[in-house]
Amino acid sequence: MLFRLSIPAAIGLALLSGCASQKIAMNTQQSVPTTQVLVINLRSEDLQSGGVAFITPSSATGQEEDRQALALAFTEILLSVRPDLRIVPLPQTLSAINRTGLTHEYRQMFENYRLAGIFDNEALQKVAQATGTRYVAQLKLGAFRQESKDRFGMLGLRVLQTKTSTIRLFLQIWDSSDGSVAWEGAQESTLSHESLAEEYVSMKSIVQESARDLAGRLP
Repeated sequence: MLFRLSIPAAIGLALLSGCASQKIAMNTQQSVPTTQVLVINLRSEDLQSGGVAFITPSSATGQEEDRQALALAFTEILLSVRPDLRIVPLPQTLSAINRTGLTHEYRQMFENYRLAGIFDNEALQKVAQATGTRYVAQLKLGAFRQESKDRFGMLGLRVLQTKTSTIRLFLQIWDSSDGSVAWEGAQESTLSHESLAEEYVSMKSIVQESARDLAGRLP
């Protein structure tokens, strides 16, 4: 017996069989990010000569496991966008702190920060000395979420979805010479793409887009 498929059904089966695990060939789209920057007393020449060390990021409850990935993705872009700066990524900072026996003071510095929202200047100076820098930078992950929304259905089947990731990110740069906040920036950004697969816009992708924008606004 010969079965005939309607045109919509034939198209649907062709899409499902040929592209089920493939991403639609469309560019990833980023919404216009909402960015705020406050330059307090950070000068370009001071940042270039002093260098900056990244310390452990903070995050909203439930997102603690994302902190290492956040620091890695952010500094990877910062190193490429601002080759004029001497940047100490998080792993090197942690290694320097451990080598110099500052582990307990480092932990206490973050405990005080959690309670009061401020880093002790003496502890900041020790971190800066251990890493050979003047400035200390901390990232804060305010929020990160991934969502999926059906875009097109055929014959009752889900064919196309919009995968969206949204992030709220903060960056603070502290001056260890006097314990002041020298610069801070905040950004909320959304990145999306059309997909037939279950993959989402990765955290790395959206962090790197945010890093490019924030890095471009540094002195």
